[in-house]
Amino acid sequence: MRSENIAEGAVVPTPSQAPDTADLLPQAAIPLDRLRTAVWVYDIDEVRIIHANTAACDLWQAESAAELRSRDLATDMSPTVAKRLKQYQLDFIERDATFSEMWTLYPNGQPTSLMVIFCGYPLPDGRMAMQCEVVGGAENQPDNLRSAEALLHTDVMIALHEADGLPVYLNPAARNNATHAMQTIAEKFVDPDDYDKLLRELDTAGEHRMVARVNTGAGPRWYDLTVKQCSDAVTGNPAVLVTAIDVSELKIARDKARYLADRDQLTGCYNRSYLQQHMATLGQYQTKRCALLCFDVDRFKQINDRLGHEMGDVVLKEIAARVTASIRLTDTFVRLGGDEFVVVFEDVPCETELAAKLNRMLELISRPITHDATRLSTSVSMGVATFVPNQSHFTTIMREADIALYTSKQDGRNRITFFSEEMGALARARDLVEIELKRAIQNREFILHFQPRLCLRTNRVVSAEALVRWQHPKRGLIMPAEFIAICEETGMIEDLGQLILEMACQTSMAWHKSGKDIELSINISPRQFADKRLLDALRDFSSHPDFPTGKIELEITENVLIGDHDFIAQKLDAIASMGYRIAIDDFGTGYSNLSYISRFQLNCLKIDQSFVSQLPKSGPIISLILTLAEQIGATIVAEGVETKEQLAWLRNHQCDQAQGYFVSHPVEEKDLFGVIEDLNTGGVYQLHPAGGSDA
Repeated sequence: MRSENIAEGAVVPTPSQAPDTADLLPQAAIPLDRLRTAVWVYDIDEVRIIHANTAACDLWQAESAAELRSRDLATDMSPTVAKRLKQYQLDFIERDATFSEMWTLYPNGQPTSLMVIFCGYPLPDGRMAMQCEVVGGAENQPDNLRSAEALLHTDVMIALHEADGLPVYLNPAARNNATHAMQTIAEKFVDPDDYDKLLRELDTAGEHRMVARVNTGAGPRWYDLTVKQCSDAVTGNPAVLVTAIDVSELKIARDKARYLADRDQLTGCYNRSYLQQHMATLGQYQTKRCALLCFDVDRFKQINDRLGHEMGDVVLKEIAARVTASIRLTDTFVRLGGDEFVVVFEDVPCETELAAKLNRMLELISRPITHDATRLSTSVSMGVATFVPNQSHFTTIMREADIALYTSKQDGRNRITFFSEEMGALARARDLVEIELKRAIQNREFILHFQPRLCLRTNRVVSAEALVRWQHPKRGLIMPAEFIAICEETGMIEDLGQLILEMACQTSMAWHKSGKDIELSINISPRQFADKRLLDALRDFSSHPDFPTGKIELEITENVLIGDHDFIAQKLDAIASMGYRIAIDDFGTGYSNLSYISRFQLNCLKIDQSFVSQLPKSGPIISLILTLAEQIGATIVAEGVETKEQLAWLRNHQCDQAQGYFVSHPVEEKDLFGVIEDLNTGGVYQLHPAGGSDA
């Protein structure tokens, strides 16, 4: 330890400013000069020696006491030594402590190791100084000296305690971080349970290592503690050695990393990974009935498409906040991804009480959300599965909740459905259909039927719509109502759509080659429209020598036009430039924004059958669509025409074309042109009375 240094920030008086030491020392100090033992008084606050006897002057290699008093001891004093001296001063004041330690002094830069006794020395002005008395030299063994120096300067906190917990030695780092000089082992622990655990381990193994929150002078901190039973080398009594390292920053960083690993970054909910861990843990201790709620936001894609992803994020965060406020601390709230959420309710007393709770949650979520100038009402669909954790498998529970959620959506959304065995049976049947559909697409088990479209001005068939049927090897002909929705949900619609497009285009080219002058319309699903393969396939067909330019019409829904308008317009222009016509199917039921009608290249608007079925009540709406089509130069087709009166109303109001069971049911290709000939010659009224609508 270098004596010629000072604690950072202290004020060091110059010799001319320093007060006369005679004013600071009582007269009893004078006889110290006769002692052969080196004794000096150190002013801790002023960081200088204010009195030294002759032996001390010799030790410090000073010509006189006055010369020693003039020395600037701020030079080269390490922060550790400065802190240690301040610790001494505090202990002198609080408990009149006395210390006996080996110190290394550096008079004129030469190291001198000595055993020194330090005690408090009150000054007349009320401040506490330190009396230093050399009681012997230290053995000049390098390892001993260096270990003592390391013990002084290390940041590792080392403390020796009596068996009852009182400290008998604290190195500078330990003393600096203790709440007070006599802090016991028990007083260190923030959580008494940690101390109890330590005692148990010491009794069993004689030592223990743990990470625990510890009371320090700077407040609670996280320490890595190694505690061992030993003996006091001075008294031989049983003792406890405590070694501590402050790992607060590492603990906080790890906790944050663990938090981030377990949490969804947008909403702060737990994530899918945590849910799996939680359910596994729950199965180990929970034997009471629980419930898993699975819900998602109704029509969330439309929120993103219409209002932007920023508003979508606002909706998710607000819903998460509302759900968090309505559940217990013991319940677990998880965001699976996108707009899908899960809540695990522990210890559910009965289904009726849970249903009441979920209805309140449903009402809370449906309240309007306001962001900037936007006010939006949302709803969610919920599926619930109840279970006993130690008797259930996580995958099964999630599957049951998903099935219930699917049922809620099928029943109209914004509702709660509890899973039942009947739902499970239906879901298993659906799963079987899904498996068979994958095989059917690979084996091309699909055929096309065709439904004629009649021109109301000429009473002649000018077009036909291609409609897919599944030719099941065992069940026979299956209508699209049984499989299209499953294809949409699973993504198989993209592969099925490619297959239908290929079949329909080949059919149209065959008609053209044989001289049959009739248009063919083909449905393109939203997912198929977004599929990158679509343009390549259309380009391949349009480059064929028999491609009937202007005779193939692609029917898309209004919702396809939502999103990046520039990109969609470019895609539609590219399709039109290849020689395809573009129609909007089910017009009036989607996102009817009139601004896009004039922006996109559209050849046909097909009025949805829901409007046609309500004629003449829906007449004003249809008249508006007819006027719009006339303004943009698009052909108008009325779908789902089923009665003579509907057809008459449409003809009287200058609708261009009609399609529906009153005109003709969908028929196989081998029968199509016979039906067309009958319609063109025999008239629609005599051939086809009113019937149902096509699936």
